[in-house]
Amino acid sequence: MRVKSEWSLRPGRAEDVEPVAELRALVMRADLERLGRYDEEKVRQRLRDGFSPAYTSIVETDGGALAGCVTLRPDTGGDGLHLEHFYLSPDLQGRGLGTAVLDRLLARADAAGAPVRLNVLQGSPARRLYERAGFTVEAEDPVDVFMVRKPAPPR
Repeated sequence: MRVKSEWSLRPGRAEDVEPVAELRALVMRADLERLGRYDEEKVRQRLRDGFSPAYTSIVETDGGALAGCVTLRPDTGGDGLHLEHFYLSPDLQGRGLGTAVLDRLLARADAAGAPVRLNVLQGSPARRLYERAGFTVEAEDPVDVFMVRKPAPPR
């Protein structure tokens, strides 16, 4: 089933940190438990420690309801962008919203000629979304898969 509601991206704000931390804990719980890495407090604190409203977009549906978030920031290597903290409410997953949000962000990266990097947990179903969008594996470790997508050539 595809998302039928309208959605939008709005700039992140400092006050978004706690709702986003809760969303992260909910979305990542199953994967982190499967990997033996779930910690009730650390899952939230990691988001709090790395939250950057300047680079975060909040996904909203139906009159401003929180649907998710995503961060797209300059890569620390300086040669592109890093996608992180991409979480969608579980009831909206698998309905096309993640693809639509990712497509919009990747269009921005393509316009800037910037590669995009990310990491996804081993065994996470989100990896399929990233592979469909053109990401390929750069490296792996027992916990993470590190992926990159080169910018699409100009049309």
